[in-house]
Amino acid sequence: MQDQHIASAFDRDLEAIQALLMRMGGMVETAVLDAARSLDTRDEELASEVRANDKAIDALEEEINQEVARLLALRSPVGRDLRTALSVMKIAANLERVGDYAKNMAKRTSVLANADPVEGSTGALRRMSMAVVSMLKDALDAFITRNEVLAEDVRVRDEDVDQMYNGLFREFLTYMMENPGTITACMHLHFIAKNTERMGDHVTNIAEQVVYLSTGELPDESRTKMDQTSLAVEPS
Repeated sequence: MQDQHIASAFDRDLEAIQALLMRMGGMVETAVLDAARSLDTRDEELASEVRANDKAIDALEEEINQEVARLLALRSPVGRDLRTALSVMKIAANLERVGDYAKNMAKRTSVLANADPVEGSTGALRRMSMAVVSMLKDALDAFITRNEVLAEDVRVRDEDVDQMYNGLFREFLTYMMENPGTITACMHLHFIAKNTERMGDHVTNIAEQVVYLSTGELPDESRTKMDQTSLAVEPS
């Protein structure tokens, strides 16, 4: 009976922590979408809100870490329960990094709002951000439902985000070569594209934690990265 009581208390504590994690995930999703929208519409006020709201995301990560530490100290979980507690901390850390990249995107909006637009670029970046948010939603759903198949699908979809980044990189390179006046704007846009690509990597890390929860091991084979910009050459 005592063991049953301890198990029940652990489950309640873990559910509360997972609720915090889902709340954090929702805040990060909103930050990414709002940052991309502020860039696309040149909405500096919305960009400012994204930057300010990042503090709440950071605070929530800290709260989650404290609650997990308390859970480990009081309940001494083992096996799957221990894996779950540790995965929550790692997922929260990856969410915090995605939030940071959204904040960085918002920081560049004020610069780009006063620069000549680079045709089609902000819309493409917004679509790339939406792809990352779709991955994030599914990765968090996979975590809650312990759906290894959905988690693996998220890992595969990161290749699409990499390909979007590769295409944007080449477009920005062409713009800068053809019109040196776009160099400053294109450099900022490139950094945003790279940050968005890194968001995809952190979402992939979340999906890998779901695989770890389901199998007890991280995926054996690393996903092939499709970012080939280091191999890019100047167009002839």
